[in-house]
Amino acid sequence: MRLVRTEMNMTEGPIASKIVAFAVPLFFGNLFQQLYNTADAFVVGNFLGDDALAGVSSTGSLIFLLVGFFSGLAMGAGVVISKYYGAKDVQKMRSAIHTSFVFFAICGVAFSIIGAFGARPMLQLMQTPSDVMGEALAYVRTYFAGLFTMIMYNVCMGIMQAVGDSVHPLIYLIISSVLNVGLDYLFIGWLKLGVFSAALATVISQLISVVLCLARLFTIKENYRLRVRELKIDFKMLGQIVKNGLPSGLQNSVISIANVVVQGHINYFGAEAMAGCGAFSKIEGFAFLPVTCFSMAITTFVSQNLGAAKYDRAKKGARFGVITAVIIAETIGVLMIVFARYLIDAFTESEEALQYGIEKSRICCGFFFLCALCHCFAAVLRGAGRPVVAMAAMLAFWCVVRVSILFIFVPITKTIHIVNWVYPITWSLCAIVLSFYFFFADWTGEKKAVKLQAPSV
Repeated sequence: MRLVRTEMNMTEGPIASKIVAFAVPLFFGNLFQQLYNTADAFVVGNFLGDDALAGVSSTGSLIFLLVGFFSGLAMGAGVVISKYYGAKDVQKMRSAIHTSFVFFAICGVAFSIIGAFGARPMLQLMQTPSDVMGEALAYVRTYFAGLFTMIMYNVCMGIMQAVGDSVHPLIYLIISSVLNVGLDYLFIGWLKLGVFSAALATVISQLISVVLCLARLFTIKENYRLRVRELKIDFKMLGQIVKNGLPSGLQNSVISIANVVVQGHINYFGAEAMAGCGAFSKIEGFAFLPVTCFSMAITTFVSQNLGAAKYDRAKKGARFGVITAVIIAETIGVLMIVFARYLIDAFTESEEALQYGIEKSRICCGFFFLCALCHCFAAVLRGAGRPVVAMAAMLAFWCVVRVSILFIFVPITKTIHIVNWVYPITWSLCAIVLSFYFFFADWTGEKKAVKLQAPSV
């Protein structure tokens, strides 16, 4: 007998407690998920050295290029599912769930093949130095070969989170993350299999998550249960999913391309810069988890409430989420500046690499509140079914402006300082534009709904 309902109807009850109750399990789940890549970097750096660490660290942007695209599409699926869940339209909700599952399964197989065979030319485009190319290629090929598990993980977690269940994703991530750390030490520390085995450990652990998700989704008694006979694509529903998810997916991928360009400029300064900046990126991933989780909670909250036509509640929840995330982000940024030396030192024994990581911390961390604003405003707009606005702003500033600054000023200055400063500059520009839309546009669609309901004269 089931004692606790883990799904959450966010259209009723206290706003703050609903968002926090949904975000907290997300935080711990994402915390353990972050252990995947961090455990790879920590074990690789300590057992295989800085060249291997540089090879693993330099592939982060490339990996997110594909994973980020499907994460964005999965967000679109989640928005559609949340909308119909909030509106209590069970038939359309089930259609969205089963369509998403089949579509992502097909894409997972296709892109596992494409990613594995396209790894080398993509690393070459990133100007990966020859002394770390072998390590980077071995790692990223293994990772991409298991891309199917990453994609299916995203869609399964997306289904559960869309109906307000952030508890089971947490449980599954804890299990797979502990397994991942254990496999890292087994493959690298004991069996001495090399850097590719760090990616292999991640793929195996992610596969366990997917199996656990499927076991739940195919056996639960709730109305969002997966059924084999319903596994088919409703192309009209797929159109809604793509309409909501494609802008976020393209946004993630194009930003990843821009980050690949940024990584290429970091690579220009050598393996020590790659190792130091890579270590900072791992720590930053942990630091930004609370903001990421609040933004995910905001998307689900806004989507469910707009589906239920509760416009004022959606606005209040959005404001609470944005303010809370900004305060958390800046607090963490200050702490990272204070403890930068100790944090970076955990990943590398090189003093030169350590200094690269400390410098990036001192430049970027004080502006974390701007990055938080961008993520939260974008989350609100995704939940409201307006992802194109967020995509346009983030692509303009996080991609076009960011890359332009690098190509213009790095050849002139010939220092890594501008590579570090490009982040707060573009965060600030994007935050200004999105804040205008958030405060002055009818992103809830309330005015349009009122006009449609008004009696004709």
